This record gives sequence, C-alpha cells and structure tokens, in this order.
Amino acid sequence: MDKFSDYALRILISLTAHAPGKLSVSHIARMYGISENHLAKIATQLSKGGFVVLERGRGGSLTLAVPAVNISIGTVLRSLKKDEPVAECFGANTSCAILPACGLRGPLLEAQEAFFAALDGYSLTDVAKAKGCLKDLLAV
Repeated sequence: MDKFSDYALRILISLTAHAPGKLSVSHIARMYGISENHLAKIATQLSKGGFVVLERGRGGSLTLAVPAVNISIGTVLRSLKKDEPVAECFGANTSCAILPACGLRGPLLEAQEAFFAALDGYSLTDVAKAKGCLKDLLAV
C-alpha cells in the first residue's frame, strides 16, 4: 500500500471517529502532521469515489457520504488503485521482453484480487471500533 492509500484511509478513519461531525482537511492534516495540499488531493479522490462529501471554500469540510458500516476497505482501495497496474505488463505501454512467455501475470492478478477480497470483509466501522480512543489520539 502506498502513502496515497494510507492517507485516504486515515482521512476516512478520522471521519468515522468523529461522525456524524465534520472535519476540515486542514484539521485532519494537523492531526497527522501531513501536508494539507496532499490531503486535499486525496479528499477530492475520495469525493469522486462517493466516500465523502466535500464542502469547498472557507470553512469547507468533509463528512462521510454514507454510513461507515457501508464503506468497505477493499472498495476504497479498489477505487483509488483502479488505474495503477500491479506490474508493467498490466499497463498500456509495456516494454517487457519476456511478456509473451511470462507466467507472472496470472499469479499477480490473483494476489491483487485476494488482497482486495480480504479487505472487502472489513468496513470503516470495523477498523474504527475504538472510536473514543481514536478521538483522543487525534485530538489537536
């Protein structure tokens, strides 16, 4: 998992811990010590994916678009990673010399799907069970 996905999940967990309240991107950035500009880009992707409602402008904020119990971690990560190939041979511009004879594509695809499938069984509610403790840890 990359930083983009990690930070996206942090945003969602923060919103879950503070639900039904709203949080600004700047507040979440301070909670984690992460660049506000970077989190704003991630929040936009989460909004496009239908996971958060993004209110722009001064005093703008984020809220969960649907109840946390209805947001699976696997679905979030699939949404964020759908355009990123696991390996070059899954992309449009491949230059791998062994592609015609390589048997790695099938196992890589199977492993990627197993990763997402395992995470499909967990909702935001599952990973944010310690809501009170999370709020304390994220207090700014």
